[in-house]
Formats: sequence, structure tokens, C-alpha cells
Amino acid sequence: MQNNPSLAPPRRLKALIFGVYFFLMLMMALFPPFYMGVSSSAVIVLGIPLPIFYWILIALLTGLGLWVLYAIESMTGEIPEEGGVQ
Repeated sequence: MQNNPSLAPPRRLKALIFGVYFFLMLMMALFPPFYMGVSSSAVIVLGIPLPIFYWILIALLTGLGLWVLYAIESMTGEIPEEGGVQ
């Protein structure tokens, strides 16, 4: 059993890193104290009220995480070529 993440296989390390990242995104979206902290704010960020900006930020960070995961899996050859049988 390996307790040191730096010695873990790259696939397992990738799953751990992205698992933690997407768990944080889930907590930002679904954990009420986070949203309640910004929901009553009248602060304007880039011309958008903070509560709306909070949801846009979550969507952008989730999309960015998915894009990075796709790019890493493409570079490592984990995604088969289109039309290819695996």
C-alpha cells in the first residue's frame, strides 16, 4: 500500500487531484454556508452582482477543470481517436 501520493501511479494521482478539485467545485455549488456568505451582498463585480458572479465563477472553474482534464487525457493517449475501435 502506498501512502505517499508522489509515489502513486500517474493515473491514480491524476484521479486524486481532479477528484479533490471537482469536490471543491461541488461544495462551492451545494454547500449553503458558502453561498449564504455572498447571497446578501450588494457588491458589484465586473458589473454583475456578487451572487450571480459566484455562480458564473463556479461554472467557469468547472469548465476550466474539465478542459484541463481533457487536455491531459489527450496528451497521455487515454482518449481514443474519433472513429477508432478500442
